[in-house]
Amino acid sequence: MDHDDVPPPPSSSIMNNGSINGGGGGNQEMMMMHMTFYWGKNTEVLLSGWPGTSSGMYAVCLIFVFFLAFLTEWLGHFSFLRGTTEDSANAASGLVQTVVYTLRTGIAYLVMLAVMSFNAGVFIAALAGYGIGFMLLGSRTFRNPSGNRETYEIPPSVICAC
Repeated sequence: MDHDDVPPPPSSSIMNNGSINGGGGGNQEMMMMHMTFYWGKNTEVLLSGWPGTSSGMYAVCLIFVFFLAFLTEWLGHFSFLRGTTEDSANAASGLVQTVVYTLRTGIAYLVMLAVMSFNAGVFIAALAGYGIGFMLLGSRTFRNPSGNRETYEIPPSVICAC
């Protein structure tokens, strides 16, 4: 069964130009907004109309989400973020740390918004990017035993300010 041709959900899940009750009538195009996970290449992620209905563009979308999640992990294990006491006292170093941290947080929010498309492939791509990024950069698996880099049992969360 091809899930790309699933009938639209009840009207409470369909939005028409931003209003639930159909907006201003006429020949307005309906946009389906999924409220549960679904499989299929016909989705919108981050931008209106992207990746569209093409399988190739969907594959590019999955690679892009994977890359964003991996980049978030890489920036989280960037040595500038941890810094040493002599480095962090320098104003230029503090500015670089702030820029890298802000960039990392922004990219993490983009991944979160991509996952909010409720496309299962996008969700798996994000998990794979975070997981492989942590395995290669944060876990002890590929670490040089003589290295003095700090490891985390569970990395600190970027999104939650708990």
